[in-house]
Amino acid sequence: MNDSPAPAAPPDPARILVIDDDLTVGEVVAGYLTRAGHRVDRATDGHQGLELARAHRPDLLVLDLMLPGIDGLEILRTLRASAEGADLPVVLLTAKGDEADRILGLELGADDYVTKPFSPRELVLRVQSVLRRARAAAPAAPSRGPLASGDITLDPQARRARRGGRELTLTLREFDLLAFLLRHPGTVFARQELMQRVWGWDFGDLSTVTVHVRRLREKIEDDPAAPTLISTVWGVGYRYDPATGATGAADAPDTPDAPDATDMTRVKDGPA
Repeated sequence: MNDSPAPAAPPDPARILVIDDDLTVGEVVAGYLTRAGHRVDRATDGHQGLELARAHRPDLLVLDLMLPGIDGLEILRTLRASAEGADLPVVLLTAKGDEADRILGLELGADDYVTKPFSPRELVLRVQSVLRRARAAAPAAPSRGPLASGDITLDPQARRARRGGRELTLTLREFDLLAFLLRHPGTVFARQELMQRVWGWDFGDLSTVTVHVRRLREKIEDDPAAPTLISTVWGVGYRYDPATGATGAADAPDTPDAPDATDMTRVKDGPA
């Protein structure tokens, strides 16, 4: 971690809960977020963190994966299964060697992650980017009408989606991705473009997009292993084209361990 000045205070400060058992890391993170204008609560173990999250609904959670009592993944799983935590923005703190846990965290609905050791200034920028996107989702919804494609219907104002009359359980990121794809059928988007246009992220690991696409496929495809709604166009990105439902060489499931050519150029993380 370095000691670069924290970003300027945001116009709309947030209440942020930091859960990290490393007292030094927690103090530094809380200090930078406080100087950036946010109100910060801290917890040093999983049980305390869950109690604080339930008692004082934060606007965002900064969550370390390695925690005593209840680990970060279990906290995330518990929150996502609850009404109050289903859409809570979460930024993970992970160790460099914890790729499997990091991917699982994204699959459970984390919005972003920062790898230790990290720049506190980068963490603040990521937190503020996630907050901007989360806050923009609700005000933007009323200006958008309902969407329909085949047997998929989506109501941006109510934040509800259905397929064949069955309600889909989507995270905030998955809902935004599906709405974007429904608005642009037949158009191919690169992963970096999806990060910027769907979630407003100017930096981050492109495998995050891979994970969200895979999770969305699991919820809307008849066979996620052979997708016909969200196709992979190798070397370019993804296309939503329910009209043709084309399958073949251009269509294939994605895994973080086997990225396509769009992963060859990754958006660089901030200084570590």
